[in-house]
Amino acid sequence: MPPIPAPRAEGTTQHTPVPLYWCEYGDRAAPPVLVLHGGPGASHDYLLPQMLELAREHRVVLYDQRGGGRSRHDDDRAEIGWQEQVVDVATVVEELGIQPLTIVGYSWGGLLAMLYAIEAAAGRVQPVPARLALIDPAPATREHRAEFEAEFARRQAGPAVAALRAALLASGLRERDPDAFRQRTFELSVAGYFADPARAHDLTPFRVTGRVQQSIWRSLGEYDLRRELAALRIPSLVMHGRQDPIPLASSEEVASALGAELVVLESCGHVPYVEQPAPLFSALLPFLR
Repeated sequence: MPPIPAPRAEGTTQHTPVPLYWCEYGDRAAPPVLVLHGGPGASHDYLLPQMLELAREHRVVLYDQRGGGRSRHDDDRAEIGWQEQVVDVATVVEELGIQPLTIVGYSWGGLLAMLYAIEAAAGRVQPVPARLALIDPAPATREHRAEFEAEFARRQAGPAVAALRAALLASGLRERDPDAFRQRTFELSVAGYFADPARAHDLTPFRVTGRVQQSIWRSLGEYDLRRELAALRIPSLVMHGRQDPIPLASSEEVASALGAELVVLESCGHVPYVEQPAPLFSALLPFLR
């Protein structure tokens, strides 16, 4: 895997309730794109270096959402819900001058982008996004989320991942190279996201803050965003891997509600920027232009 390049600029926010780490890539004068990572409770790092393909044409801004990555804080013990994450998006956009606002949201970041757009359309945050690009967005309903959880658990317990685990335990890697063993253990923990579990080795490792992840999902309750999405008038693009454990039906419903084009990526699971980068960016870059 290529090394992750140093950002053109980086820092921490000054106007959010807790400082949030942010970084920028690409030409400062190019059209801006805010990239929202998945999780919740993760960090931006695992989108790199592949998602920096966007920096060829755009000023790409990423940040670690509250409670994850370099935006974790010892005094940050209060419940973090989706509303706090939405307000953080608005504050980051204002502080870093990301306008007109184009959001590229991946996984949970796609759901966060949808939540932000709904709140902006209702006037509770500003600005309203000019465009939304949703890459394998987390389900827009609790029902589809339950389907995803069941499918991911099935894959992780299935024969393909079990065979990879057995091969790792028999390899002697734990004793020969503990760091490589830990890396391989991480890869197997996310293998169920991939159309081919063996491709997980191309994903930059990341960690999830479990309490943050749980509190955000808890705050959503028995959610269903489809009606609010149908009221939006924002140019949008939805991309989804055919073999993603998140049901394709979820992204079909999101695209239908938004009046958006749906691009289905073949031989691809939940991580298209690793599994199928060429068709992903062939659809994404023209939309962003």
